[in-house]
Amino acid sequence: MTAAAPVFTGGDTWVTSAGRGRAATLPGELVDFGDFVQATLPGLLRYGHALTGNPHDAADLVQTVLEKIGSRWTYVHEKTGDPLAYVRRSMANAHVSRWRRTRRENLVADLPDTSPHVPDDPFEHEPLWRALRTLPPRQRAVMVLRYYEGLSEAEIAGALGVTQGTVKSQASKAITSLRSKLTVADIQGEGSDAG
Repeated sequence: MTAAAPVFTGGDTWVTSAGRGRAATLPGELVDFGDFVQATLPGLLRYGHALTGNPHDAADLVQTVLEKIGSRWTYVHEKTGDPLAYVRRSMANAHVSRWRRTRRENLVADLPDTSPHVPDDPFEHEPLWRALRTLPPRQRAVMVLRYYEGLSEAEIAGALGVTQGTVKSQASKAITSLRSKLTVADIQGEGSDAG
């Protein structure tokens, strides 16, 4: 008798090909790294897009993290208890590290050549998306995990490696910041419509 292969159905839901109505608990129970990547890649790309603000940086972030984790998959799978949370935490940490490195100013003697035209991001002028981009990386990660991925405070704390109190305070600060920025955007939008 052969083992039933897991089949990804969307989100984080798994069913076995032998029993299509019975969902497996989580992709974290997958032993094979390839199966884990296949199952979680769409969600990781969405999470990365929300963290970085564009799909290209999201793909780079996911690839970088999965390359590092792939070489240590046995350890991650056996010791962490929840590989998906470990990957999300690694992505958030890698994004914060990249953000810290790139925000430093680099002075150059010559101006770089202009780049070819890149199509605009469809969310570029969306007020909520612009306001979300202005949040510090940790606050943005908390908001994305909570409202985009639908994780609980405990799951977010586990994914980011912080306490639930930190998750609550970061979410509160982020919501306050977003409210003020969206209120200002609404007022400015009404002022430009009147003129």
